[in-house]
Amino acid sequence: MPMTDSSLTLAAAEEFAAIALGHVRREYPYKPDNVLDGPEDARVPSALHPIFHGSYDWHSCVHSHWMLARLLRRFPGMAAAGRIRALFDGQFVPEKVAGECAYLAAPSALGFKRPYGWAWLLKLAEELMRQDDPRWARNLAPLAELFARRFRDFLPLATYPVRVGTHFNTAFGLRMAADYAVATQDTALAGLLLETARRWYGEDADCPAWGEPGGDDFLSSALIEAECMRRLLPAVEFSPWFDRFLPRIASAEPATLFRAATVSDRTDGKLAHLDGLNLSRAWCWRALAAALPPGDPRRTAAEETAGRHLAAGLPNIASDYMGEHWLASFATLALDGG
Repeated sequence: MPMTDSSLTLAAAEEFAAIALGHVRREYPYKPDNVLDGPEDARVPSALHPIFHGSYDWHSCVHSHWMLARLLRRFPGMAAAGRIRALFDGQFVPEKVAGECAYLAAPSALGFKRPYGWAWLLKLAEELMRQDDPRWARNLAPLAELFARRFRDFLPLATYPVRVGTHFNTAFGLRMAADYAVATQDTALAGLLLETARRWYGEDADCPAWGEPGGDDFLSSALIEAECMRRLLPAVEFSPWFDRFLPRIASAEPATLFRAATVSDRTDGKLAHLDGLNLSRAWCWRALAAALPPGDPRRTAAEETAGRHLAAGLPNIASDYMGEHWLASFATLALDGG
């Protein structure tokens, strides 16, 4: 898509939908993440995961379905709308949801996709709740509640946050789960997410971001923490926290957060993560800019930085399957994250 586009347009939605519809049912290549408790567990992806067996891995398949749902809601008359509805009619059915739940019932699957996949599944459930057809959200609800329960059980045990730029980042998990908690009016979960965010990140100050970008990051550990706190904290509490956490934004420091990452080989799945870093940084910078008052020089700096990261990330969404199976979801967050 053109590098000048900074909002989700119908043309972009059509492009992203075509990409996702090309891989959400594509079973191979596939990267499993299951523990084999016995020979009976060595099964093909569609037998392990009746819904989410495409898109190279389970979590990418989940957030590709989220993207399709988001695009359908934003552009219900788009050319791909019929195909998306037909996909959801065939996938979000009780027997397939039960199959996904059955996989997760094994004790060895307790930590499956924690917290990244948990968060995306809840984000998908929240988006389905916004659709005109209530069946999809209703049918997926048992799986969503299973992951909500895992958050409730795990967070009190998690003494420390995980601050990496990949799937294990805990700030990303809290931030995405918050939308589900609000949509379902689950005040207990929302309170637990807020309490955990304060416990993990409330005293952080003067973030150096010295480790960014890591060689396979697709999240900025600094910016996703800030976005997590923006989403969870009351505005009156977030403002002084943000002032302490990144006090030199107006002077473009830490400098590493303002420079788009370079990708040297998009056929390498880990190196291709850096295209996602550019897109997720754009999402965070735009969300943080919107939380700052008009005329604040930090807002201008954040908006300009988001634009540079979008320009670096958007042209590469379909460069190779190592990025194609997931990058459009992050482009959608960056363009339409609000």
